[in-house]
Amino acid sequence: MYMRIFSPTLLVAAAALFSTTFGCTKPLADRVLHIASWSNYVTPEVAAAFQAKTGIKVLVSNYSSNEELLAKLQAGASGYDLAIPSDYMVFVMKQLGLLQPMEISKIPNFKNIDKKWLGKQFDPKNDFSVPFDWGTTGIAYNSAIIKEPITSWKDLFERKDLAGKVTFLDDSRETIAAALKAIGKSLNSNSPTDLEQAKKLLMGARSRIKAFSSETQEPLVSGEFLVAHAYMTDALQAKARTQGKIKYVIPKEGSTLWIDTMVIPKGAIHLDEARSFINFLLDPTVAAPLVQKIWVSPANHLVSALLPPVYQNEEGLFPKDAQLKNSEMFEDLGEGITAWDRVWTEVKAAG
Repeated sequence: MYMRIFSPTLLVAAAALFSTTFGCTKPLADRVLHIASWSNYVTPEVAAAFQAKTGIKVLVSNYSSNEELLAKLQAGASGYDLAIPSDYMVFVMKQLGLLQPMEISKIPNFKNIDKKWLGKQFDPKNDFSVPFDWGTTGIAYNSAIIKEPITSWKDLFERKDLAGKVTFLDDSRETIAAALKAIGKSLNSNSPTDLEQAKKLLMGARSRIKAFSSETQEPLVSGEFLVAHAYMTDALQAKARTQGKIKYVIPKEGSTLWIDTMVIPKGAIHLDEARSFINFLLDPTVAAPLVQKIWVSPANHLVSALLPPVYQNEEGLFPKDAQLKNSEMFEDLGEGITAWDRVWTEVKAAG
């Protein structure tokens, strides 16, 4: 990705025009945008290009999980104008009154979003969120060492040759979901029987689990991790960096299907700037380089045509419908989260 360099005069003129378009009247020097984001989602190149186009300075704070973001907002962390939580967390944030209305009419490029990612249960009318990207959670493994293909969650729990080589995400929802899928249950189950079976499976596999870690990309590349329960983005980046040695699999029992969204936290000050940035990210010429940088599937239906063949043909990035038929999105568990937390605490303590 490159940034076009504007002269100071042209830069001020462009910023003024963009301000008029989006109803922004703040002086150039006062325009700033504070973003809470997953690591690498808002790249320095994107931030610089946005500032060059609009005069708005972008400041980014990273988090490693939806729960970390939620904790920050609940603890009263102020100053965020935009955040990028995953689907189920949008519902939680709405219920807790932590979000401001999105006002889609002020985001012209909203029309570029593929309709299949709109109107989901966590925000049926997209009153509070705009889909940014989507993906899956599955299994990554080093095919240069693990010769027999891995195809299912059961492989992680049962195959003798994988004992001591498997890592699971340090994430209660994702790891318990993997166990539930392995026994043929919904990853949103609140059934005491299902959760007990999932716990039994995890406890039984405890001695064969190398570690719980949500940072999988670098260990996969270095060879420290041979088999990892991983987010698609980390797995595919590791695959690219190892010339295909790392394989990514959507397990046949199904996996987690997720959507990352853009939201405006309650109390945000720079509302016009936040909506301008959302609109900027929904420009396909901006989104396409991001896909190539972080290997995430675009919610924008105009992006795939702009990608090189290596991306268009990557099934991990654009899986076939048959690969996704058993996959599910996380739903809010309500009071059932207490039982999930108890299972997670027992599993982690068992090590």
